[in-house]
Amino acid sequence: MKKLFVLFFLWPVFTSCDFQEESSGIDPNVLLGEWILDMSPHTRADSNFALMNITHVEEHSFEGEFYREGVRIQNAHINTQLGVLYAALVSEDGTGTYNTSFYYKEGVLYGTTHAVNRNFLSVWIAKKARKDDNP
Repeated sequence: MKKLFVLFFLWPVFTSCDFQEESSGIDPNVLLGEWILDMSPHTRADSNFALMNITHVEEHSFEGEFYREGVRIQNAHINTQLGVLYAALVSEDGTGTYNTSFYYKEGVLYGTTHAVNRNFLSVWIAKKARKDDNP
């Protein structure tokens, strides 16, 4: 009898919840362009800059380069279901595989990059490049 109660009375509650619903009003195209990554925000004593160039955004994915020119973004995904633009990607530069995730807030990206086989996690911030910036 308890199973019937769950099935008939609680089933509509669970089926009406869309946990994957995307948040309207968030434009993933804000990611397009060149970003300068400061990969040393924890001390500010040593500057370590990299780049991310996002060349194409399509609904839940994007394309481009990460870290330096020629390192292609792979398996990129975008998620806005919590009202914030989150993104993740994988990259490989010949020294290893890197898992990167970040979120966008007020024109700034806040992210982490995990070097799978190199035993480190980099925390970084990024801003859109200006024409006179050189990473």
